[in-house]
Amino acid sequence: MRTSSLTKAIQILILFFLVFAGLYIAKPFLVPLTLACIIAMLFLPLSLWMEKKGINRGLSILFCIIILVVVVAGIFTALTWQVAGFTEDMSQMQKYVVELEKKLLHSISSQFGIAPQKLQELVKQQQSSGASGAGKMAIAVMSLSTGLLVDTVLVLVYIFLIMYSRTHLKQFILKLVPGEQKEKWGKIIADASKVAQQYLSGLAMMIAMLWVMYGIGFSIIGVKNALFFAVICGLFEIVPFVGNITGTALTVIGALSQGGDSTMVIGILLTYGTIQFIQTYILEPLVVGAQVKINPLFTIIAIVIGELVWGVPGMVLAIPLVGIAKVFFDNVESLRPYGFLIGEEKRKNNHGFINTIKGWFNRA
Repeated sequence: MRTSSLTKAIQILILFFLVFAGLYIAKPFLVPLTLACIIAMLFLPLSLWMEKKGINRGLSILFCIIILVVVVAGIFTALTWQVAGFTEDMSQMQKYVVELEKKLLHSISSQFGIAPQKLQELVKQQQSSGASGAGKMAIAVMSLSTGLLVDTVLVLVYIFLIMYSRTHLKQFILKLVPGEQKEKWGKIIADASKVAQQYLSGLAMMIAMLWVMYGIGFSIIGVKNALFFAVICGLFEIVPFVGNITGTALTVIGALSQGGDSTMVIGILLTYGTIQFIQTYILEPLVVGAQVKINPLFTIIAIVIGELVWGVPGMVLAIPLVGIAKVFFDNVESLRPYGFLIGEEKRKNNHGFINTIKGWFNRA
């Protein structure tokens, strides 16, 4: 009996290994397709609304794609415009980096007893090797740009085809289940789609609000190129936990390199803390909603696994995919323990100052 249990456990581990290996190997195919599926779920209500108004399905989907392209192009245009102004301070930032490098070399030399001349030689060797590889780097950048362009076009094509063939795809899924469970699985598919819609639409609105709050906060503190750093901090919010800390760290580094003092750094950290409080206890319950209820432990695990398997796109897609998986877990009897495991813990105490604030906003 013990041997059979061990064999079953080994089989499960091998299955997990094969699944993640397959996801890693199939990354070039699966990442654009998965991203297109998630975005298609987001724009499905808009497409359905236009179809009810008498607009052809293909034309309504085309309008949705145009809206997506315009929004993304607008964000990149704003970033490019801010980067153009940001480069004016580049020479000052380079001087700061050089001084920081000298201090770091001196600290390493004093701590580990390595001669400063030896450290400088190592740094020069790395710089010379980097200069000799400049041609390879340029080729890599061109290859990356070409691949990104191809993936973008592929995602847009996938979005159109998925939304256009949504009825056919749903019928295919329902044909895989027994007749008495078709209604149940139809509801599961609808609930999974709603989870993705609410999460992505809420996340988009929350990022826009964060842009405003960070922009106002950084401008009051006196951070140069405040709008650029505000946009960066807002966009990094796509990756929970990691993104907001990374965005704030970049803002602190940028402020210090531009001549900011400790007062400015403290102001940036206070702005970050205040906005995180507002985001966690007001924006997320009101805007993002309660559809994606994943506990923090498995949120971090999902992000780490997503990065290991699919890189940065995996970190972005991790939370909506886990939220969709939880819908399936909660509606399949044999999988409900797993849905309970990754879900948020229900607390008996629903009182307190924070919950009172939530109640005020929910009644508004």
